[in-house]
Amino acid sequence: MTPLEITANAVMTVSIVLAGRNNVHSWWTGIVGCTLFASLFYGVQLYADVALQVFFVLTCVVGWVQWLRGAGGKPRPITSASVKTIAVLAAVGVVATVAYGLMLREFTDAYAPFIDSAVLAFSVIAQFLLMGRRVETWPVWVLVNTISVPLYASRGLYLTAALYAAYWVNAVVSWWWWQRQMKQGG
Repeated sequence: MTPLEITANAVMTVSIVLAGRNNVHSWWTGIVGCTLFASLFYGVQLYADVALQVFFVLTCVVGWVQWLRGAGGKPRPITSASVKTIAVLAAVGVVATVAYGLMLREFTDAYAPFIDSAVLAFSVIAQFLLMGRRVETWPVWVLVNTISVPLYASRGLYLTAALYAAYWVNAVVSWWWWQRQMKQGG
């Protein structure tokens, strides 16, 4: 456990809890945490996770703006995606996992390229759902966290693995919370 791993996890924990509570401050804290995680993952050869963190930094900026001004100048409400949209996103996630995993296996010394790619692909999907304040973001985060815990533990990132297990619980609770808020018009 390094100071970088501790700091990245502390900042991201704040960001993830804020997101689960539908709080706009999750975005700027996410920018800081993702920058720290990119550095951490590079050091342990999880290159898909490095790319993912760069993506997260960029989408945190967009998400921040969308949450503040997304619905005709009003904060974007929590809504649900269509079944068709979810089916398409799931198919895209599987194809992206296989394609990126093949690329990593062929051209890098990546550790667990397909598992790492699944974390990347489904995190991207979850992030887009989060940016649009779609309640389905949370079951996708449950999937991502389920894959991430053993991956990070296998690389000796035990604190990160433990916190991703806690993020799994947060995703379940947040899914319930967002459903409740959506029904109340939030």
